[in-house]
Amino acid sequence: MALLRSIRPRPLRLGILHRFGLDARGVSALEFALIAPVMILIYFGVGELCEAMMAQRRTSHATSAIGDLTTQSQSVASSDVSDIFAAATTIMAPFPTAPLKLRMTSVTANSSGTPKVDWSCAQGGLTKYTTGATFTGLPTGLVSAAGDSIIVSEGQYNWASPAKYVLPNGLNFNEIFYLKPRKSAQVTGPASC
Repeated sequence: MALLRSIRPRPLRLGILHRFGLDARGVSALEFALIAPVMILIYFGVGELCEAMMAQRRTSHATSAIGDLTTQSQSVASSDVSDIFAAATTIMAPFPTAPLKLRMTSVTANSSGTPKVDWSCAQGGLTKYTTGATFTGLPTGLVSAAGDSIIVSEGQYNWASPAKYVLPNGLNFNEIFYLKPRKSAQVTGPASC
């Protein structure tokens, strides 16, 4: 028996690199270190994307609202236009309203069917159209017969991401709506805006 004890095999001495390769401690920490940056980027990306979508929706809603409110009247005065633009800026809350640019224009087809600007009002940096100028860019057939009238509402919004991780330059939203007057053939506009 004593002889068998002395013949026991000696443990193998493994090299430090081989032992390091066999050691499974810290694998979870290493996996987390590799995956965490990607997951954080996805988290911020989804947050920025959701906020951008909300800003686009509000821009669209504000642009639609100025046209809709205008078409509900037979005529609008300068104070009405100011109130309509104020309602649109309220719709944009909680987003900053400084980048919001709005314009509403009444367009009527003349006797030859050419769309002409009756009146135009703008806010936030957009310029209003010249009264009597030919309005280009309307979808075909929208105001083709003489006397057809339409309100064109336009909105632009330059959204800037607060985090600037995924969308550092922000996004520009451009919306345009064409609405027919509801209570009369044409909405009479203010003398000046």
